[in-house]
Amino acid sequence: MSELRFTVDHEWLRLESDGLVTVGITAFAQQALGDVVFVQLADLGTFDAGVEVSVVESVKAASSIYMPLDGEVIEVNTELDGNPELVNEDPMGEGWFFRLRPHDASALQTLLDQGAYDRLIQDQADA
Repeated sequence: MSELRFTVDHEWLRLESDGLVTVGITAFAQQALGDVVFVQLADLGTFDAGVEVSVVESVKAASSIYMPLDGEVIEVNTELDGNPELVNEDPMGEGWFFRLRPHDASALQTLLDQGAYDRLIQDQADA
């Protein structure tokens, strides 16, 4: 399995063997949101890091999904269109949101690794 990276906005990223990066929300984010009822899929195209590209709505709240790296969204998980519950059932797998082609794949290394992400959610729990 490829190494996962994480953002402070609770998105996970996985570099695939074809050089694309799969993006979704973490199990922590899914648990905080509760039951997901709708996902606004990202548009295909080139975006700068930090731009809102998708929205996930739950029974509790709506949350933006941000472009984690500069790059091009080349595929979206259309399964979420009719089955947003996939995010609840498998947020780190079948509930992925989009795939992107990063402008600079090495930028992935600037994101949080598993240990740093675990510390982030522990710090948030302690706050």
